Amino acid sequence: MAATKTATRTTTTRSATASKKSQKEADQRAQQARRASVLLKHVSDPTRLQVILILADGERHVGALCEQLSQSQPAVSHHLALLRHGGIIAPRRQGKNNFYSLTETGESLASVVKGLI
Repeated sequence: MAATKTATRTTTTRSATASKKSQKEADQRAQQARRASVLLKHVSDPTRLQVILILADGERHVGALCEQLSQSQPAVSHHLALLRHGGIIAPRRQGKNNFYSLTETGESLASVVKGLI
């Protein structure tokens, strides 16, 4: 009888441990899915995808991006702000000029985008 109770407790403890591990994994997956969803929202615009592809070739000045995208500076700055807030690009100021480059996350996204097209 005592052996049965000990075996039952051991099984219950293992089940509880497995359940906690399973819940932790589920929480991590949910957090990863939320992060991916946010990143995908930031790049869900053709102009922002173009910015990522342009910056994949190297750092660019805002004016150069405006020329390459054939868009106004305010429009390009809006897209850059969204990408910056998403952690996809990083700014660098030199005098009066702003330069942008991809972050590590941005480089990963650029690779994915290039693989899709």
